[in-house]
Amino acid sequence: MPLFRALGEHGGGFNALPERRRRRRRRKRMGNMEWMGSCGKTDENGSVLSLTRLCLLSLVDNMKEVWVKDYADNYLDHYSFRYIMGPFSLLPGELVEELMWLLCTRKQMSRAALHLLLVPQLRGLSLERCPGLVTSALCAHIAARCQGLRSLDLSGAQQLPSKVLIETLGCLPALRSLSLAGTPCDRFVIRTIARRCLSLRHLDISRCHSLPPAALLPLGGGTSFPSSDCPSQSPRCTSASQSCISSSCSSPLPPLPLSSLLALDIGFGEQEGDHVAAAAYLLLSLPCLERVAMEGLAQACCLLEHQQFGQTDEFTDREGVPRLGEVWRERRQSQGMDGWRKKREGVVAGEEDEEDEKEEEILWEGYGSDGEDDASRDEGPSCTQNQAEEKMRGRGTSGDERLILRLKDIKGLSCDSLDSLSRACPSVCSVSVNLGDCENTTGRSHGSVLAAGFQAWSGQLRSLSVHYPGPLVDLLPASQVAGSSLVSLTLEGVKTSTHTPLLEVIRACPRLRDLLISAEPPTTPQEEEEDEEDQRDDRDLPQLPDLCSLTLNFSYEHSQRKPVMSWMSLKRVLKYLLTGSPLLEELSLVSLPCPLNCVLQNVLDSDLYLSTESTDSPPMPLGRVQRIVLPRTDVEMTTVKSIMQRSKRVKYVDVSYCLQISRCECLACETSSGVQVVWLQ
Repeated sequence: MPLFRALGEHGGGFNALPERRRRRRRRKRMGNMEWMGSCGKTDENGSVLSLTRLCLLSLVDNMKEVWVKDYADNYLDHYSFRYIMGPFSLLPGELVEELMWLLCTRKQMSRAALHLLLVPQLRGLSLERCPGLVTSALCAHIAARCQGLRSLDLSGAQQLPSKVLIETLGCLPALRSLSLAGTPCDRFVIRTIARRCLSLRHLDISRCHSLPPAALLPLGGGTSFPSSDCPSQSPRCTSASQSCISSSCSSPLPPLPLSSLLALDIGFGEQEGDHVAAAAYLLLSLPCLERVAMEGLAQACCLLEHQQFGQTDEFTDREGVPRLGEVWRERRQSQGMDGWRKKREGVVAGEEDEEDEKEEEILWEGYGSDGEDDASRDEGPSCTQNQAEEKMRGRGTSGDERLILRLKDIKGLSCDSLDSLSRACPSVCSVSVNLGDCENTTGRSHGSVLAAGFQAWSGQLRSLSVHYPGPLVDLLPASQVAGSSLVSLTLEGVKTSTHTPLLEVIRACPRLRDLLISAEPPTTPQEEEEDEEDQRDDRDLPQLPDLCSLTLNFSYEHSQRKPVMSWMSLKRVLKYLLTGSPLLEELSLVSLPCPLNCVLQNVLDSDLYLSTESTDSPPMPLGRVQRIVLPRTDVEMTTVKSIMQRSKRVKYVDVSYCLQISRCECLACETSSGVQVVWLQ
């Protein structure tokens, strides 16, 4: 039976551990949080689980019948406790966090279990997998018990009123990561975040449809609102916290140290250009940003590049924030002084670091003549601070200064103004582009525009996602420009034909670990090829030795029982792609427009194994696969069983609408192997 007492009276067992040791243990445990099967004896690498993980799995198995049952029967709907003293209050916070993760992944999390696991030492809380359990009452418990939270994920909790979000976040000042995607977040919630969560580094407010773009401006500071508009405070918060918020409501906001801001698919602005103006303001006022997902981002970079600040004066005046020209000058001055200090410290210490010098050079370009620049570099210690400030501010220029942003991960782009974005963000390594709504005003194809925009990032892009409702062949130039360094490639909405150069696209990306192609199948059928194929070019067929996840998803009509076999040459590509990817763990082939069963049989029977230097025996194709998704294909159960026999790690199989597989076969396979098998007909 659990014991109960007030907050602040618990023992110091957890706090007695050194902070550094706790962080080190947490990193070690959280780095391997994939749970393998119901037996709980080995992880996905086949190694024996630790005693800690075995104990946690035992807790999960007995949670419902022991701890949750006692609390639900005797206390859940009878009392409201500020703090629950029990076995979980004695565990370190990272173990409680891992226990909650296991319960969520096994779909065994309940309201009573959450009550028991909301302990003060908890530092991370993610309820993304169970948004239905997130209620106003639960948020009250979070605000009262877990005021030391550093990470909170309430994504998808649509039933929460904004007032509850305000009261909860007002009591969590230590937050560094917050996800409110898909919640009723509004401008008052954003103001609470800007006032109270002063250490916030990551914020996800995507799909918050009641949130206009102008409501994001408090995140960048420089704005204030009257005390009558201050968000209401929760009675659970301390009086000191409430007085702090109330006294600062009329004072300007400081910018948050955000490095990640995700705000796609939010509400509409009062005017058409609000998205662009808000994005430009946040790019200038949040200097630590490295990861951004916002509409109008590329256009905002174009606006900043050409210093067309007058276009946003009406927007900034309406929202009560400084005009963009003023924010731009402050950003120039702060970046310029930072670069000057770095250089001066290096000179005083006698350290000539070429990397620091290059970093300083890219802060601002075009701020003066080449002669002035060379002279200032030779001045060394004799260069005065005033001269450095004047130089960094671009004194005497004709307005051709160019701001260099720190962005590395950008989502929600269009092809418009992509060239300006590439010049403003030279360090980008991850891009997501939507070409569906782009207006082609240059006369060039979308593919050539995309390839030209990626040219500045050639050799450094690691992740690329493109949504394009056009022929896949149009994206070949872009893949050839950026593919040499890509480890993740996603192509969505593309159209294919029997002559689509899929081989060339794959060959341009030899380092891929994740490949996802969602496409329209060819409309013109291709005749069946002869069995005796010309093998002269087999050595040139694609092999991706690092590939871990492969998804080929072809669209279909729900009334369509069997996919049309219209791309027969795809069989040969699949055979050598699967054979040349021995590290594959996730395989998803949906509604393929070609026979698949014969391809998988050929791969299983193939002796073309990829040799490696790290192991004595070469890895077998499909020998490490864990998740198999093959809906609407001609695959047979004997083939699926052969894959399961080769890879002992398979834990999920989806063979929905596979006409060659019966329900009895699926039930027998699931019973004999213990693998989850999904079947629909």
